[in-house]
Formats: sequence, structure tokens, C-alpha cells
Amino acid sequence: MAGMDGFGVQLQRGDGAATEVFTTIADVTSLNPPNISRETLDVTSHDSPNGWMQFLGSLKDPGEVSADVNYQPDKHDLLVSDFEDATPRNYRIVFPDADSTTWEFPAILTAFEPETPYDDKATASLTWKVSGKPTITTGA
Repeated sequence: MAGMDGFGVQLQRGDGAATEVFTTIADVTSLNPPNISRETLDVTSHDSPNGWMQFLGSLKDPGEVSADVNYQPDKHDLLVSDFEDATPRNYRIVFPDADSTTWEFPAILTAFEPETPYDDKATASLTWKVSGKPTITTGA
């Protein structure tokens, strides 16, 4: 059977030390890893073969990461300090596959949106803008 169960994925925050230690962000309920994309340059000319448009790859956008959490101020309000910091912090996603694949990336927290309805659990949605190329590592 193909595919991977997403249960057990971890979003981790680096501490910024010279020998960086990553701590798992608690109670993540949904995680969207970097949505990388690439710009293209239209290089079509009057002598493009058979009238087909032609393109070259251009700048790459590392995208954004978003996560939803079961909001707990004592566990998540530390992330608000990341919002105050304009310098990217290192984050890491650890996938629950057999190879312990990780995506590590510097990112800036751009949104922290808590919600506390009177008839449901408290949640928060967080969004980071990735800055630079994510490093993908396979194998523990």
C-alpha cells in the first residue's frame, strides 16, 4: 500500500544556540509544510519551434508553513516572541516515516491567530514565511 500516515509529524522550534537544540511545539493538530514554488521567465521568440511558448526556470519561493494547535497559553505564547523578532529562526518538521525525514528551514512568524469560542476548544493558527532553501534530510 502506498502513502504515509501523517499522525506523529512534529513541528520543532530551534533555540538559536551555536549547537542548536530543537523543541517540539505542543499539540499541533494540522501542519502544512513549505509550499515551495518557482517563477518562470517567458523566453518565447518569433523563431520558437512550431509556435510553442518557451520558458526558463527563475527564482524559487520557499513558501509558507502553517499549523493549527490546541491553544494553551503556557505552551504557545513563547511563539509570540518569534513574531516580535524580524530575524528568521530555525524550525524543523520531522516526518513519521521509516527514514525520519526532516525539513529544516529558517522562517519568520507572520501570523498568530488564537480563537477561544465559548462552546469549543481553544485553538490557534500560525503562519511562517520561509526564508531561503529548506534542507531536506533523510535517515536518522
